[in-house]
Amino acid sequence: MRKIELEIVALSHSITQTHSYAVVLGEVNGLRRLPIVIGGFEAQAIAVALEKMQPSRPLTHDLMKNFMNAFNIELQEVIISNLQEGIFYSKLICSNNEETIEIDSRTSDALALAVRFGCPIYTFENILNSAGILLDDPAGKKPKAAAPVISEHEKGADDDLKSLNLEDLNTLLQEVLEQEDYIRAIAIRDEINSRKNR
Repeated sequence: MRKIELEIVALSHSITQTHSYAVVLGEVNGLRRLPIVIGGFEAQAIAVALEKMQPSRPLTHDLMKNFMNAFNIELQEVIISNLQEGIFYSKLICSNNEETIEIDSRTSDALALAVRFGCPIYTFENILNSAGILLDDPAGKKPKAAAPVISEHEKGADDDLKSLNLEDLNTLLQEVLEQEDYIRAIAIRDEINSRKNR
């Protein structure tokens, strides 16, 4: 079966499930999107790596990467290999100097490691056909990375940030970093940066 390369195009609160997040994968040079619902901790692990944040202590996926690097194991690619009853199954394709091994993984963990290693993410046509979403492209233009989907809860949170002054935003940023709420920290950091660029 031909592998189709994907990239992470959005990470947001899930509109369909409370206390969950959605990571949206986009077909490289294509119009299809694959949304996958993940938990809050997994979303945070992916967000930290995407935003290149440096936690004071290694998160679980950072520890896994450090462990693999220490033993010269490289993550070659991640394959979202199956979809059964709404659950995605993934494999880590790892190699050392002697052999290549497939390791079963939760998809959220596989994505968190893929971001850290900078390795490609793949799936198969049948998975995109059954769970993917096709974006409209009336002008026939090359697709752009999708803007993150924002829930009503997040819109309210963004409005709250706009009402704070810069000093309060910096204080709040330090507080959420101490609580290791990196997803909220990203929103605060973006609001601070948008004011600096005005």
